[in-house]
Amino acid sequence: MEVRGDKTEIAKLFFEVEKNLKRNMYKFFEDSGITLSQSLVIATLINYGEMKITDLSKKINLSNSTVSGIVDRLEKQELVIKRRSEKDRRIVYVKVAPKFERIHKGMNEKMKKKFEDLLSKATPGDIEKIIEGLTTLKRVLNERD
Repeated sequence: MEVRGDKTEIAKLFFEVEKNLKRNMYKFFEDSGITLSQSLVIATLINYGEMKITDLSKKINLSNSTVSGIVDRLEKQELVIKRRSEKDRRIVYVKVAPKFERIHKGMNEKMKKKFEDLLSKATPGDIEKIIEGLTTLKRVLNERD
C-alpha cells in the first residue's frame, strides 16, 4: 500500500476542493455586495463580539492596516460601527452594526442554498461518502491536537 502517495493525494484533493469552494464563495459574497475579506471580519465580530482592531487583525491573521481598510469600507456600508477608546484615543473598537444583524439571517439562508446548489449533482451515495470522509478527516485532525 502506497501510504505516502495517498497522503500526498489527500493534500492535493483537499487544496483543490478548498480552491473550488473559495471561488464559489467569492462569487456568492460578490453578488451580496460584500467581499470575502469583509465577510471574514464580520464573521469574527459575530463570533467574538466587539473588539479592538489590533485583536481583530490577530484573529484573522491580517495586518492592522489591511483590517482598518476593510473596517472603513464596512463602516461606509453601515455594516460595522467603530468607536475610539475613551481612555486611549489611539485604540479603536469595532462591532457589528444593527443593519448587518438584520440582513445576517437572509445571508445565512442564501449561503446554505448556494452550498446545497453546489452539491445538487451528488447522488445520495456520494453525499454519504462525503460525510463519512469528512467526518473521518475531522476525527484524524482532531486527534493530532
